[in-house]
Amino acid sequence: MNNILFVCLGNICRSPLAEGFLRHHAKLKGCADSFNIDSAGTGNWHSGKSPDRRVIRAAAEYGVDISALRARQISNIDFDRFQHIIALDRDNLTDLEHLRPSPSANCRLSLFSDLIDKPGFIDVPDPWYGSYADFESVSQQLDRACKALLEKLLTDA
Repeated sequence: MNNILFVCLGNICRSPLAEGFLRHHAKLKGCADSFNIDSAGTGNWHSGKSPDRRVIRAAAEYGVDISALRARQISNIDFDRFQHIIALDRDNLTDLEHLRPSPSANCRLSLFSDLIDKPGFIDVPDPWYGSYADFESVSQQLDRACKALLEKLLTDA
């Protein structure tokens, strides 16, 4: 079982979108049972809230329903529960390195862009303060990135 946790700042835009896309693509490939996929934020400002309405709408355009997801803050137990904790940008990776309870925790901290071979893919930008077009752009980026990540995980298995 691949245990994967996507992490962004507040867990209401990028990380639930990545969670939804990876689940969606795993289901389409018929391998959803091989994955435990979740998301969290480094901050707790939005804990218990639904994803941002704009990201719910953007995901729905791809046939992905993330409306039932609820934001949560990463906890110490996540560092033992998940094999892969994937930060959506460098700032969140730095925060995760500081939050990690010990270097021996049973997980690999990674920057999403380091896991896939996609030229030009660096950090996933935070669309929060942007227009709906920014949410569409991030959705397009994460859809392609999650397909590539799934292929990598299946190949490495």
